[in-house]
Amino acid sequence: MSEVLVIAGSDSSGGAGLMRDVRTLASLGAGAACALTAVTAQSDATVTAIHFVPPQIIRAQIEAAFATARVRAVKIGMLGTEAAVLAVAAALAAHAPLPMVLDPVLASTSGAALLDRQGQAALRAVLLPRVTLLTPNIPEAAALLGRPSATSEPELLRQGEALLSLGARAVLLKGGHDSGALATDYLLTPGAAVLRLSAARVAGGRRGTGCALSSAIAAGLAAGRELADACARAKQHVTELLQHAG
Repeated sequence: MSEVLVIAGSDSSGGAGLMRDVRTLASLGAGAACALTAVTAQSDATVTAIHFVPPQIIRAQIEAAFATARVRAVKIGMLGTEAAVLAVAAALAAHAPLPMVLDPVLASTSGAALLDRQGQAALRAVLLPRVTLLTPNIPEAAALLGRPSATSEPELLRQGEALLSLGARAVLLKGGHDSGALATDYLLTPGAAVLRLSAARVAGGRRGTGCALSSAIAAGLAAGRELADACARAKQHVTELLQHAG
């Protein structure tokens, strides 16, 4: 069984974070190794408390996972602090050829900050250039660039190109925060045409869809799929998750 190393924070409600990642991987037949970055107390409505795991413990978890598990891909979610970003980057440095998916968790659905400004700067400088794929939603893409959220497809694609210029090998811009009958994600890779992945927009919402998408992509990459195929399959998985929510 191919395993994905999940580096993320916990969610006491089980709806997002590491819990959603592990559930997603299990549903797709992939194993999971885990490195916990933060313990959060949260519900669908709010985040009430966060305890950040010391960076030396984060790094020790990552090193132990690689020493034990057959890791074939890495999914990175909530990091929380600059120290955590630097610890993760240092621990992954020796495993650079491995597919790595970075879901830049900056804030919770309820608006609580999950990565401080220093952490965002470190993420851009030392972690983003190492990853295979960056998966921001519209507000996250804007925040990483210090710009207002895009309000049109051309503006969103310009922001995607700007994120590529920071060093990621590919960017998947998630369109769930947009409006319209279709929810469209945009896969940008250097020198290639933009790949649009669309599905009918599902009414309502569900926490943890970003976690599920990035974990599903990592599962595909761990299984040896090409990036575009892994993204398309993950998009279908999340669409089905939303259709059966309730």
